[in-house]
Amino acid sequence: IRYPEIYEMQVTAILKAAIEVKRREGETVKVQIMLPQVSEANEVSHLKHVIEETAERVFEELGERIPYKVGTMIETPRAALTAGEIAKVAEFFSFGTNDLTQMTFGFSRDDAEAKFMANYLEKGILPNNPFEILDTKGVGRLVRIATKEGKESNYDLEVGICGEHGGEPSSIKFFHEAGLDYVSCSPYRIPVARLAAAQAALEQKREIPVTV
Repeated sequence: IRYPEIYEMQVTAILKAAIEVKRREGETVKVQIMLPQVSEANEVSHLKHVIEETAERVFEELGERIPYKVGTMIETPRAALTAGEIAKVAEFFSFGTNDLTQMTFGFSRDDAEAKFMANYLEKGILPNNPFEILDTKGVGRLVRIATKEGKESNYDLEVGICGEHGGEPSSIKFFHEAGLDYVSCSPYRIPVARLAAAQAALEQKREIPVTV
């Protein structure tokens, strides 16, 4: 918000690169511009306007237009709880479950794993490390709320998750049941993620794609 020139620079680079690929390779790039750390729908509206103005300048300069979408990370509890409002101005959601877990529990991953997570697991205070296996009771509830209210507000909203939980089998099953459209994970986790997604799809006879 304070430094719009950063977004202008990034959006310009993204769109110019996408147009260059289209001209050289004949391929239309699927451009999705994602806003991080959002907690308020007005943040998305404000920055979306900046992005759209920048895009128009690029298209006018290059004499060519390409489609693009503007969406947001859902990685704060407030964003999850106000997802219905945010979905009115965002074209897609991607859950950042590492940050969402940190903010929901109120502790950082680095501090927790370095200082007390092992003790919590040993004493049975937590059943699993919530940064490795999704906390379905707390963080998962926020995911369900945001997905449901987001899609009710915007029928075309695409919802996914990126990060470590996107490659963990039990978490993938939960995301499938919660109605997410895709999971994204690091390359080395893809085989496990594909298998988990297939198992979840077989159980509900619905497919959930995996992206890198």
